[in-house]
Amino acid sequence: MFTGIIKEIGNVSEVNPIPGGKKIKISARKILNDISVNDSVSVDGVCLTVTEVDEHGFKVDTVGVTLEKSTFAELQISSPVNLELSLKLSDRLGGHFVLGHVNGTGVIKEIIKLGDNYLMRVNVPDNMKKYLIDEGSITIDGISLTIAELKDSTIGISIIPHTWNNTTLQYKNAEDRVNIETDVLAKYVERLTNKKEFEQKNKLSENWLKELGY
Repeated sequence: MFTGIIKEIGNVSEVNPIPGGKKIKISARKILNDISVNDSVSVDGVCLTVTEVDEHGFKVDTVGVTLEKSTFAELQISSPVNLELSLKLSDRLGGHFVLGHVNGTGVIKEIIKLGDNYLMRVNVPDNMKKYLIDEGSITIDGISLTIAELKDSTIGISIIPHTWNNTTLQYKNAEDRVNIETDVLAKYVERLTNKKEFEQKNKLSENWLKELGY
């Protein structure tokens, strides 16, 4: 589990094919003091397992669904990526609960500079719309952000200078794809609501038994 508070911008230093996917090495500095093999790490919002560590960075394997549902198929040498280590029980929860299970990708529609801040509009897949609300949480490339605008399949995100300067958003342009994870709490609410409706529809009753011919 993560918080969506980025600790460092890393860079892809190696991309090598493996059966069904890719082995990627990421150069880093800040998080290397607290990372080990088998640790979970969020790379651009995707939860991955560290397979190797050295003094320059760490390696992860990406396969199957990860490549299909994220932007990882597009990563190249020198691509910047957002990094966050998994949450410790003693850590502050500065963002929101982020699982690192990317739901899919969105496309940046535009980025507008508003004084010192930025407004980024992103088109999201239709199947994600039901999980989005005004002022709700969303994770974009691993960053915990708040929805400032919501219209059809487009969300607007207000970005403060600190977030802009300390994440890969500063390198983004219109038409770039980004990884999106919707708020997991919305999914649990949906699941519980559907379960309640199912139980109500199938509740044992005299009328229900009559409908069955009893």
